[in-house]
Amino acid sequence: MSDPIADLLTRIRNAIFRDKEIVSVPLSTIKKDIVRVLKDRGYIKDYEIKEHDIIISLKYKKGESVISGIERVSKPSLKIYSSYRDIPKVLNGLGLCILSTPEGVMTDSEARKNKVGGEIICKVW
Repeated sequence: MSDPIADLLTRIRNAIFRDKEIVSVPLSTIKKDIVRVLKDRGYIKDYEIKEHDIIISLKYKKGESVISGIERVSKPSLKIYSSYRDIPKVLNGLGLCILSTPEGVMTDSEARKNKVGGEIICKVW
């Protein structure tokens, strides 16, 4: 697999498209951190680590997924970095960017608050 983060996002997107309650993805540290941020911000119900997989419970309200869209920004072939001043806002602040910073994986608002930039992993809205 050349881009495991894109695989994670695609599995979530496909599960939402099929109205699945749970989705399983192979375990890695960066994926676990991304899923933790999604849970902390209320985009997923919960997640569980089982052996070599992350089991993600998706969140729905009134039959609609809480995640309207999820998009990869930085790719292995083209890394997108940003200083904390230049981090883009997703839908004027209604969505969020997930960044990989020297202080760990965090949201765009946390990165601005901590005044730290990094690689923009994905956008969620």
